Amino acid sequence: MKVLIVYYSMYGHIHRMAEAVAEGVRDVDGAEAALRRVPETLPETVIEKMGALQAQKTFEHIPVCAVEELAEADAIIFGTPTRFGNMCGQMRQFLDATGQLWARGALVGKVGSVFASSATQHGGQESTILSFHTTLLHQGMVIVGLPYTFQGQMSIDEITGGSPYGASTIAGGKGERLPSENERAAARFQGRHVAAIAAKLCA
Repeated sequence: MKVLIVYYSMYGHIHRMAEAVAEGVRDVDGAEAALRRVPETLPETVIEKMGALQAQKTFEHIPVCAVEELAEADAIIFGTPTRFGNMCGQMRQFLDATGQLWARGALVGKVGSVFASSATQHGGQESTILSFHTTLLHQGMVIVGLPYTFQGQMSIDEITGGSPYGASTIAGGKGERLPSENERAAARFQGRHVAAIAAKLCA
C-alpha cells in the first residue's frame, strides 16, 4: 500500500511536517510513504530575495511529483503553506494540471488528507485545509482529517496548530518558529490514521 505525501515548502516548515507525516505512515504494517514536492513556479532569483534559497536546498533531494503518480497511490496527503487563507499558488497550479485524472476518475475512492502552515495562530490554517478539501471532493476522494483521539489538539497550555481538519504549524511572521513537538505529533498521528484507513479500504 502506497501513501504519497505531496507538498510545497518555501522555508522548510511544511517539509518538516511532511517528514513527521511519513513517520506516522510507516508505523502501519505494509504502508510505504513516498515524499514528493510540487514544482516550483518562482524563479531562483525571487526565492533568493525572499531569503528561502538556503532552506530549499535542504530538501531539494525530494523528487518533484509527476501528476500521474497520484493515480498510482492508495492515499495522498497534501501539505501546503497558507496564502490568504488558501493553498499556495504552486500547489494550486499542480492541482489544476490533474484534469486528465479527473476525466477518467483516477482518484475516485482514494484517501485524501491535508496539513498546512500559517504565519500566525489565526492566519487561515483551517480555511486553507477546508478549501483544499473542495478539490479532493471533485476528484471523488475519501477525505480524512485529524480526529480528537489525537489529544494534542485539546491542549490549552501552549500555542499550537492542529484542528479536526488536519495537522498544522505556526511559522511566525518571519518564519522563525519551527514545528513544535505537539505539531509534529499531530502530523505523525494524521499519517498513521490515513494509512490505517487506506489499508482497510485496500483490503
